[in-house]
Amino acid sequence: MRDHGGLDKTLVKELKSCCAQEGNFLPSKSGLKMMESSESAVSAKCRDARVEELWGLTSFFGYSTQTFVRAVNLFDRYLTLTKAQPKNVPRVSVCCLHLAAGATEAAKDVAPSQELIRISHTKFTASDLRRTETVVAQKLRPESPTVTAFTFLQLYHSALSAVCCDEGINIPSIVKLEAHLKACLCRLVFSKAKSSVLALALVTHEFETLQCAATSKMLRQMQRLTKVGDSDLRQWRHLVATRMTEYHSARCHKPDGRKLVWVLSSRTVQSLNTSHCAAPRLPSIPEDACDHRLSEEDVSSGEDSPCGSLGSVGEGSFFPDSDS
Repeated sequence: MRDHGGLDKTLVKELKSCCAQEGNFLPSKSGLKMMESSESAVSAKCRDARVEELWGLTSFFGYSTQTFVRAVNLFDRYLTLTKAQPKNVPRVSVCCLHLAAGATEAAKDVAPSQELIRISHTKFTASDLRRTETVVAQKLRPESPTVTAFTFLQLYHSALSAVCCDEGINIPSIVKLEAHLKACLCRLVFSKAKSSVLALALVTHEFETLQCAATSKMLRQMQRLTKVGDSDLRQWRHLVATRMTEYHSARCHKPDGRKLVWVLSSRTVQSLNTSHCAAPRLPSIPEDACDHRLSEEDVSSGEDSPCGSLGSVGEGSFFPDSDS
C-alpha cells in the first residue's frame, strides 16, 4: 500500500523512525569544529588518513559498506567526545572497525583480532585492542542498532527503484551509490551533515541526470518527509558534486584499490640479506669455452640428460625453448 505521493507505507514508517533516531548517532558538533580548526590534538588530516586506511581494510577483509560506515560513525563519535592522542588514533580506528564488523558481519566472516592487527600494521597487541573496545563500548554502545547515512541511502534507493521499475527506467546501482558514500566519508566535512541530508544529497546528485518526472517527484516527497530544507540540500549537493569530481579524477588514489604493502622489521631484513649473501655462486665459464664445438654425437646424446642439450654459443638461448 502506498501513501505520501507513491511512497510505500512501511517505507514511510521506517523513514520517520530513522529521522527520529539519527540525532543520537551524530558526532559532536563542537568536537568536529575543534578538529577542523586544529584546536584538537587529532587534526582533520589525521582523521581522514585513518578513514582511508579503514576503507582499505574493509575491502581487504571483504566487509560490507554497512560495516565501513558504522566503523567511521563510531570513530568520529569517539574522536569528538574524547581527547584522544594522535598516537592512539590507529588503535582506536582498528578497534572501531572490529566492533562494527562484530555487529554487522556474520561471526564466521569477522577477522580474528591478531589478523586485523597484523594486516593493519598497527603496533599494539590483542589485549590492547580488547581494552580499547571496552572503553569505546562504554561510551558509544556500539552493539545497539545505529542509524547512519547508509541506512537512509538504502531506504531512498528502495523507494526510487520501485518507481523506476514501474516506469522502465535504468537507475544508478546501489553499489555505485555506496562507493560514493564511502568516498564522502573519507573527508571530515561530511561528518557534519545529518545522515538523512547526506544520503539525499548523494541520491539527488546521481538521479538528477535521469531527467525523469517520476523520480523528481519522488525525491521531493522524500525531502518533505525527512524535513530537509532546500538550502541545506543545495549546500550538500554542491559539496557532494565537488567531492565526486575529485574522486573520479586521475589524481585520486582509491583506498580500496591500493595494493597491500608488507612492512619488514629490521631483523627480518638483516636475515634476508644474510641469506642472500650466503647463497652459493655458480662457477664461472672459462673464456676459452667458446672455442669448443659440440660434436654430432654429443648433441644427439643430449636427450639422455635431464636438462636436454645446451646447444652451442650463438645458436639461440642457453635454456631450452618452452615449446620444445
